[in-house]
Amino acid sequence: MRVISGSARGRSLKAVPGMSTRPTTDKVKEAIFSMIGPYFEGGEGLDLFAGTGGLGIEALSRGLDTCIFIDLEKKSLDTVRHNLEVTGLTDRAEIYRNDAGRALKALEKRGKQFGLVFLDPPYRFKITGELMQKMKGLGLLEQGATIVVEHDAADKLPEVFEGFVMQRRADYGDTAVTLYTFENTGLN
Repeated sequence: MRVISGSARGRSLKAVPGMSTRPTTDKVKEAIFSMIGPYFEGGEGLDLFAGTGGLGIEALSRGLDTCIFIDLEKKSLDTVRHNLEVTGLTDRAEIYRNDAGRALKALEKRGKQFGLVFLDPPYRFKITGELMQKMKGLGLLEQGATIVVEHDAADKLPEVFEGFVMQRRADYGDTAVTLYTFENTGLN
């Protein structure tokens, strides 16, 4: 794994030890950023279920101002810290160990809003729709925010639901990436 483009281009990223995480491959990461970028002019991102931090780090390298990394596993967060240090992006990141639901509530209390969100929970958890609704309800998403959902290719996510519109879906073997845009119409 490596940073593909931007200020930290070519830097190698460490994987989380063990078999509990499934890092996004460089091929899939490159495809994601060709769909959503490829570069950013600032903004704040959220990497929920951060794992290695590869997606958030790639976004920072490509111009995102700041990114918050959240994971429940200590070894994942240790890996994120290492990868941020190697890429020189530590000063533009915040790292928290927390359950996704509690983390979102804490971010709401801080008045955070995100223009880019990476959602890559373990495939066995079918909670992306629930988490997206929670982010909407807590006011954590900017109008027009992009939500990148990495999931099992066998899962068919809805094209439109309660303020979220699917922009694209791409399959890469067992992995699928679905992009949503958040359009807050004020209706619940």
